[in-house]
Amino acid sequence: MAPAAGAAGAPAAPHRVAAAGGERTADGAALDAVVRAMVREGGAAATLARVRENGSTVWKGAAGVADLATGAPADPDGRFRIGSVTKTFVATVVLQLVAEHRIGLDDSVESRLPGVVPNGAGITVRQLLNHTSGIHDFTEDPAFDASNEETLRQWLAGGRWTSYRPQQLVDIANTYPPYFAPGQGWHYSNTDYVLISMIIERLTGRSWAQEVDRRIIRPLGLTGTSMPIYSPFIPGSHAHGYYKLPTGPADVTLLNPSMASAAGAGISTTADLTRFIAALLGGQLLGPAELAAMKDTSGPNAAAGYGLGLQRLTTPCGEFWGHDGGIPGYNTLLVGEVTGKRQFATSINRYDLSDHAAMLRTSNALYSAGTCGGGPSASSPSALPSDAAATPHSAGPLALSVSTH
Repeated sequence: MAPAAGAAGAPAAPHRVAAAGGERTADGAALDAVVRAMVREGGAAATLARVRENGSTVWKGAAGVADLATGAPADPDGRFRIGSVTKTFVATVVLQLVAEHRIGLDDSVESRLPGVVPNGAGITVRQLLNHTSGIHDFTEDPAFDASNEETLRQWLAGGRWTSYRPQQLVDIANTYPPYFAPGQGWHYSNTDYVLISMIIERLTGRSWAQEVDRRIIRPLGLTGTSMPIYSPFIPGSHAHGYYKLPTGPADVTLLNPSMASAAGAGISTTADLTRFIAALLGGQLLGPAELAAMKDTSGPNAAAGYGLGLQRLTTPCGEFWGHDGGIPGYNTLLVGEVTGKRQFATSINRYDLSDHAAMLRTSNALYSAGTCGGGPSASSPSALPSDAAATPHSAGPLALSVSTH
């Protein structure tokens, strides 16, 4: 029988790893403490985190339990759902196709997907990638609203197994008017990346997941990373995700990821994520022109610091780039220092969302330690993605938002 709601058990002992080379700046004691605090105070059933510097893991940790029913400790090398961090993988594929002259960032959606979006002639591929398209976010439809008790009950009872085709998700979005004319504002929309997935398939003859696998996962040797389209399972060792209900914990680990599609269906590990962001920012996956385009935050998306599937995070110790993600039971943050020295990834299995102030405090401490080393001079980053900071909407059946949304 599962323990009472919120009873995550004793935190598992964090795992420290000595650097294989280079100067170690990660404060292991501080990182150990903040990972434990996420479970003890921050409402997490489990928390995993990793710091990579100069090509080597210098610290990794896990606290809490992988399974509330058995009390099995969380595995620092375990897999988890990454939510919208998937978008960074997908955007990288598109920019590789741009480099191959198979598509242009200023191509219209209409030219690539005729008739799929009512105003597609005025929307560009670039505007899909940086969320300036104005297209409505399908996850704002009442069918995806976890704050509604009846909707959540139905989702838990059977809605989580629903298979969605990308066109169905776009059709939901098309029932709503645009937020604004293309290029005249910024609004995070998961529909943008569903459309990107359709463009990738139309262009290559392969699914977005196959393209991510052949262009990124296999070349980088990301053995713990997968991009499921319909499979509800998380392979290998992993921590379970939960919702807290009046009757006790509801295990939401298994779900049909087609409800997220290319906007958030991915699975990975902290080791793979830190390797990926290091390779991306280090120029292994994109040429200089494409990487510069990915980091272009000019225009309506400037306030959000959002480029093409990549978001800028300003900290007291420098500029980081990455993405956050949220999907039932899992919150993820991945960032890499612009210089390439440090990468940080964390997965938080949010469970007890009752103390929002504690969630924010412990989240900020974790992100500060991960990006700035965890020493006494470290302070919170000046901008934190909202999924990572555990805002209330991140508890929804499909919460794939960032920043100012």
